[in-house]
Amino acid sequence: MEPLMASSRFVFFLSPILLLISSQSLAQPEFPSHSCFYEKGNYTTGSTYQTNLNTLLSSLSSPSNNGNGYGFYNSSFGENADQVHAIALCRGDVMADTCRGCLSNSTKKLTQVCPNQKEAIGFYDECMLRYANRSIYGAMEKDPVFPLWWNIQNLSSSDVDGFFHEMRKLLKDLNGQAAANGSLRKFAVGNTTAPNFQPIYGLAQCTPDLAEQACSDCLDAAMGDIPTYCDRKQGCRVQNPSCTVRYEVNRFYDPTTVVPLPSSPQPLSSPLPPSTSTGGSKSNRSRTVIIIVPIVVSVVLIVIFFCICLRVRRTKAKLETRKLLPGGNDTDEIGSAEPLQFDLATIRVSTDDFSEANKLGQGGFGSVYRGRLLNGKDIAVKRLSTNSGQGDLEFKNEVLLVAKLQHRNLVRLLGFCLEGSERLLVYEFVPNASLDHIIFDPTKRAQLDWVRRYKIIVGTARGLLYLHEDSRLRIIHRDLKASNILIDAEMNPKISDFGMARLFVPDQTQGNTSRIVGTYGYMAPEYAFHGHFSVKSDVYSFGVLVLEIVSGQKRVASRTGTMGRIF
Repeated sequence: MEPLMASSRFVFFLSPILLLISSQSLAQPEFPSHSCFYEKGNYTTGSTYQTNLNTLLSSLSSPSNNGNGYGFYNSSFGENADQVHAIALCRGDVMADTCRGCLSNSTKKLTQVCPNQKEAIGFYDECMLRYANRSIYGAMEKDPVFPLWWNIQNLSSSDVDGFFHEMRKLLKDLNGQAAANGSLRKFAVGNTTAPNFQPIYGLAQCTPDLAEQACSDCLDAAMGDIPTYCDRKQGCRVQNPSCTVRYEVNRFYDPTTVVPLPSSPQPLSSPLPPSTSTGGSKSNRSRTVIIIVPIVVSVVLIVIFFCICLRVRRTKAKLETRKLLPGGNDTDEIGSAEPLQFDLATIRVSTDDFSEANKLGQGGFGSVYRGRLLNGKDIAVKRLSTNSGQGDLEFKNEVLLVAKLQHRNLVRLLGFCLEGSERLLVYEFVPNASLDHIIFDPTKRAQLDWVRRYKIIVGTARGLLYLHEDSRLRIIHRDLKASNILIDAEMNPKISDFGMARLFVPDQTQGNTSRIVGTYGYMAPEYAFHGHFSVKSDVYSFGVLVLEIVSGQKRVASRTGTMGRIF
C-alpha cells in the first residue's frame, strides 16, 4: 500500500510540470509581424463564416495539399457572404516539410491573435498566410507595409552610401528576375559586395498569382520603402500582402535549394600581368589584338547568319500558315469570325456586370464568369486580364483556332467581344466545371466510378486525336491538364483553353520556341528544357492526366526539373 501512495504523490507532483511542458510544446511561435484588419469587419463565434474559415485553413495545412509545387497555396471555401478566400506562400528556398510546418503554425496562430476577424495576415520568416471574405487571388496590394529589422545594428557612417548603392543595384536586379514572365515561383536571391568588402545578401519574392508588371510594381514599391524603414540598418525586410524584399549582411537563405545570382559579372579571362619592358608590353598587346579581333568578328558573323536563317524560317512558316486561314492578315482573320461577335453591353447584362457571384474561376490570363443571354441560354465568358502582356495573343489564338474546331470533346466557342480594352470570349456553359474540381475533391470523386473515368479518358483522347490528326488544321494544345478539361452534364469531357495552342502547317512534325508556356509537371522534358514541341508533347501531358484520373492524386513538379510525379 505504501509504494502505491508514494507513486500517487509522485504523479500528483509531476502532473503540473507535464502539463506546463505539454502546453509549451503545443504553443505556436509568435508572428514577427501581423495585422488583423479590424476595419474589415468581424464574424460571430459559431457562425457559418467561422466554420468555413476553419475548414479552409485545415485544408491548406493538410499534408495532402501540395499547392502549386512551389510553396504557393490558393483556395476558397463557402458561398456568397460566407465565402472565405486564403493565400499562403513559403519562402522560395524553404523545403516542403519546413513549409508545411510553418503553414500549420500559421493556420493555428492567426485565428488566435485575430479572433473573429474576417480578414487577417501573418508573417513568419519561412512563410506568409492571409485570408479574407473577398477575392484576393491576382490582386496586387502594397498596403499595409510590414517592416522588420533582422539586424538592428547600424552601418558605420563612412560605409552607408556605398553599402546602400550596391544594395539597391542588387535588389533591382533581383526584382527583375522575380517578376520575369515565366517565373513560376516569383522568387530570386543573390549577393554582392559593398565597397568596404562587406557582403550583401538579397531576396525578392511576389505571390505567384501576380502578373509580371504587377509583381514588378509591388517590388519597386517595397524597395522604395527601404529608406524610410531601414535607414543605416545592416539588415531589414520590407513586406506587404503581395511581395517581400530583404537584404542582410549575413546569408539568410539556403544556397543548396536555390541558384543564387553571381556576386558580380566575372571577366572572361584574367588580366595580363604587368611587364617591366615597355616594348614587350606593346608587342604582347598587338599580338593579343591580332588574335582576338578575327575570333570576335567570326563569332559575330556566325551569330548574324543563324539569326537570319531563323528569321527566314519563321517568316516562311507564317506565310504557309496564312495560306490555311481565310484572309491575309490578323484583321481579316478576326473579321472572318464577325458573325460570332457580341456587343459588350449584352455580355455585361448577362453576367450581372461581371459580378463575383457569377465568377466561375480564375486562370492565368483572366477570369471566367457565368452568364445567361436574353433567350435563356447559359454561357461562360472568359475575360482576359487587361494587365496581361499576352492578352491579345491569347485572344487571337482562341478566336482563330477554336472557331474552326467542331468536335463533341472540344468546348464550343459561341462568340467574342472586342471593345476598348475588353477582350472577351464566349463559350458554351459546361455545368460540371473542370475535371480537377471533381477528381481532387474527396466528396465529388466518389461519383467517378471506373466506367465514368474510362469514359473521360477515352473522350479526352478522341478530342486530342481530332486536334492532331482529324481536323483541317493540326493543333498542338501545349497546356493539356485537369483544369482545362471541362465536364458536361453527361460526364463527357471537353478540352478547353486554347490560348497557348500552336498551329502546324501540313506535314510539319515539330516546332521550336524560346517562349516556354504551360504547366510544370505536365510538360514533356524536351519542351520544358529545349522548347521542342510536337504531338508527342501533348501525348506526354495526356499520360500525366491519365495517371491523375486513375489515382485521384495531383501531379507534383520537382525542383530540379519539370518531370511530374504522382503521389
